[in-house]
Amino acid sequence: MPFLFKKSMEVHEPKPGWRGHFAWAPSMSFVQYEIAEGATLHEHHHENEEVWIVLDGDLEMTLDGETKVAQAGDMVVVPRNAHHSARALTAVRAIVVDQPARLEIPGRAGH
Repeated sequence: MPFLFKKSMEVHEPKPGWRGHFAWAPSMSFVQYEIAEGATLHEHHHENEEVWIVLDGDLEMTLDGETKVAQAGDMVVVPRNAHHSARALTAVRAIVVDQPARLEIPGRAGH
């Protein structure tokens, strides 16, 4: 599975305004998001370490109570069990990588 082509990835909108192309490797999961301006992601936490890579736009991220705006080229590393939330201040394109793989992501068999 060395090549994950976007055209073969599962497409889902797990929350309004969060359209993503999803893919999985044995120990990691990936999503390429197109996030609508104003779309939010509620505060939550999980066992997985997570990295957000902002490709375009302004994404407000709150991580354990600290809020900052990530822009194109910025990355946000979310440690395991850290409380975090997000809000698209503009239209945003971002890649999110989880390790170990987040099996509960929409589209994964059995979820």
